[in-house]
Amino acid sequence: MLLYAKSPILHSKNEFERNYIMSIYLDNAATSYPKPDCVLEAMSYYFKDIGANSGRSAHKQAQEASRLVFEAREGIAKLIGAKDSSRIIFTSNATEGLNTAILGSLEKGNRVITTSMEHNSVMRPLRFLEKNRGIKVDVIKCSEKGILNLDDIKKKITKDTKLIVATTASNVVGTLLPIQNIARIAKEYNILFLVDAAQTIGSIPIDVEESQIDMLAFSGHKGLLGPQGTGCLYIKEDIKLTPLKFGGTGSKSEFETQPDFLPDKYESGTPNLIGITGLGASVKFILDKGVENIREKEKKLTEYLLQELQKIKKVIIYGTQDSQKQTAVVSINIKDMESSDVGDILDRDYEIGVRCGLHCAPIAHQTIGTFPSGTVRISLGYFNTEADIDYLLRAIRKIIQ
Repeated sequence: MLLYAKSPILHSKNEFERNYIMSIYLDNAATSYPKPDCVLEAMSYYFKDIGANSGRSAHKQAQEASRLVFEAREGIAKLIGAKDSSRIIFTSNATEGLNTAILGSLEKGNRVITTSMEHNSVMRPLRFLEKNRGIKVDVIKCSEKGILNLDDIKKKITKDTKLIVATTASNVVGTLLPIQNIARIAKEYNILFLVDAAQTIGSIPIDVEESQIDMLAFSGHKGLLGPQGTGCLYIKEDIKLTPLKFGGTGSKSEFETQPDFLPDKYESGTPNLIGITGLGASVKFILDKGVENIREKEKKLTEYLLQELQKIKKVIIYGTQDSQKQTAVVSINIKDMESSDVGDILDRDYEIGVRCGLHCAPIAHQTIGTFPSGTVRISLGYFNTEADIDYLLRAIRKIIQ
């Protein structure tokens, strides 16, 4: 989307200097921008008119804060198909949710199966436990396009396999993983299944009950269009995790031990109330628009981008190159150029924001053959347009020339 105006340029003959230079934001896989107006309004309402903590006091402002948190939790439960909203735990991001699930469920001697398309938010806690708690990590290598072979999962299952962790989609190439099929395998072998939905929540439908997902972690600031510093972890009934942190919850204050009921068990300390308020508004926005409609819009933009990139010589495209099989994330390189150089030129000369490098997923880049230099990642969002893509394509052609 065209974001902000700078100085007007008059009588320009350069096709890249329009009446106003505008920034084009194509880094939505890192964090979505801009945010819906309702998010800004909700956060302003909390800071201007509420300001109190939730669950700690009985006065009107505290009760209103608690209402905002409850409504946000209910909206998220509806979005992911959870019957009980108390199973939704607010976190500071997807990373905290993943760490809570991974560190809270694994013990010495356990084995974990994961994929080679995972983000470091999965790999780093697993490697930490491998070194410090004696767990074993089995990584299933995906194809160069990021495609997972389900038979490879079954081959790695042993009697000690406690957990399977998988992302819904690669943050590098956007390839969608067969989450429902993995869930069936996990159920067949009585193994816990943790899903990292940071790259698909809000743009691709998911139902935790129907898919039999045990734990689902996601951020609030990407596809959910909410503010940074927000995220959630869904924990299925009967699953007990050791909390990542302990402390005040506003409940059972007479005891020095952690409450054993949800969500309090996993929500110690003052929550990010302004962030949760904004997240509640963004989730309502998404529910009103419809996740399926958002998916269709992003799919059309992705298809258009892929079709046009394929026409440009010297552009290398990674992943499936199929909008049906991936998110609105497209990774490319230009032959004989470093990804970082391309990103710098796009930013400096054309006011286009993309992300270059390894995207906190070195194992994924090793899988697709782009380690250690990485790729230029173009990640579209709900507010992008074909005009944004056209401008990007002109810039890429100019760089190649």
